[in-house]
Amino acid sequence: MDFIRAAAAVILLAVLGQAAVVSEDGLPIKWGKAPSELSQLPTADGVIQVNPWDYLQRMALYKLLINSTDPYMSSMGPGDKENPLWSLPLQLGWKLRSGRLTDPSPGSSSSCGLESSEPVCISTQSWYACMNYYMSVLPFLAAVQTGVVKKGEFQLQIQVPSEVSQDYCANFTDCSTKHPDAMTKWEKFFQSLQQISDSEDTDFSKKDKILGLLWAAEEASLQTASTACSERQKLYSYPEVRFAQGWLNSAAFVAAARFHANVERSEKLMAPLPSRVLQESDKPPNIDDLSAEENHALHIFSWMNSINTLLGGSLVNLWRSAMCSPQAREKGQGLLHDLILDPKFPGSSLMAILTEMSTSC
Repeated sequence: MDFIRAAAAVILLAVLGQAAVVSEDGLPIKWGKAPSELSQLPTADGVIQVNPWDYLQRMALYKLLINSTDPYMSSMGPGDKENPLWSLPLQLGWKLRSGRLTDPSPGSSSSCGLESSEPVCISTQSWYACMNYYMSVLPFLAAVQTGVVKKGEFQLQIQVPSEVSQDYCANFTDCSTKHPDAMTKWEKFFQSLQQISDSEDTDFSKKDKILGLLWAAEEASLQTASTACSERQKLYSYPEVRFAQGWLNSAAFVAAARFHANVERSEKLMAPLPSRVLQESDKPPNIDDLSAEENHALHIFSWMNSINTLLGGSLVNLWRSAMCSPQAREKGQGLLHDLILDPKFPGSSLMAILTEMSTSC
């Protein structure tokens, strides 16, 4: 039961305090400086040359995605910060601010990936940058291919650094050949948006369907990236690798409940993430220069890794089984909320509740 409490804490811990800075004036870091139109990106001979190793250009991909999909997201709620894609640029901002877009190679003196660099570049050796590539370039290319992001008369090319060309792709055809599962799921997400938005379904049903397709695409991208980026993870300290794996594995719980990652919820979710890269000498949860919330989050992630190994993923499977309908997923999010925030909630009964939910599907 302690593990279930810990797993839930990963998702909702951020409401207990704040540590990491993931936004500026309620928007992703440097959002206002990122191009908002395809025509504002560099071109050569009529071909848009997107450089995803330029921070502002990568952020521009998210701005184009959000602006282009907003017309289909009315079911998410009123306001301009309800689009569930907002979590992606906010994550990129946290990675920049926390130093996770730099080269982690021992002895590296490169300033690339530092927020103070000009222009702000992204290191090709960063595991976090590699993971984010599959959560930015792949959905962007799928959105252009399906017409959600309209490129007009321009052709489109993604710049790929020659020294790591085997790990990345340069256009839609290239990406679809190398990563068919992820690209197919992103295409399905974008192709379905207008159909779902225009349907006679209730907003509750529309929202659940859109989030289901989005999380399926995000999980496919994460799985693809996990394999493609694995060598870069070896460059980090043991504590940082432990955190990274826990952070990655927690996505399964959030995805199964079809978490609506608008700006407010995403900020709360990311607030306790460590504000710097961990070193070999760091001993979570007792790192002096990190906040209590950061230390607690690191303890939770480490605990999850250990118990997941022991249980062989059985809790994740039970959780997924329980999240079998829109109503169950809504109840699941409420269940996580109550477990953490309500001291009167009978935590000892959680396993029984999950079992009952999964068997009633």
